[in-house]
Amino acid sequence: MEAFELAQLVTQQNQSNSPYLEFIRKSSMSIGIYMLSAGATDHQQPHTEDEVYYIIQGRALIQVADENRPVEAGSVVFVAAKVEHRFHTITEDLTILVFFAPAEYSQA
Repeated sequence: MEAFELAQLVTQQNQSNSPYLEFIRKSSMSIGIYMLSAGATDHQQPHTEDEVYYIIQGRALIQVADENRPVEAGSVVFVAAKVEHRFHTITEDLTILVFFAPAEYSQA
């Protein structure tokens, strides 16, 4: 079994030099925690895998292709592979659980 505590993942991510911390990687999927501060710019590019975001905390807008929608704690957003997307207008620090299927960059 692999089990994780959110508080420990947040601490690890804060100690890293990256806004994203991958903590599970299998051929079928990868999972990480993504954190963006209020006012930050999200520079991500489209991924080659399908992706699901679960917003743990914070508030922002997400743009997926030509659509924008608000997200907050409890929001779940699916983004298909190769679709342009990013968080913007981040008004409260975001903590996001990110699921890739299959594992991130495995289809690159």
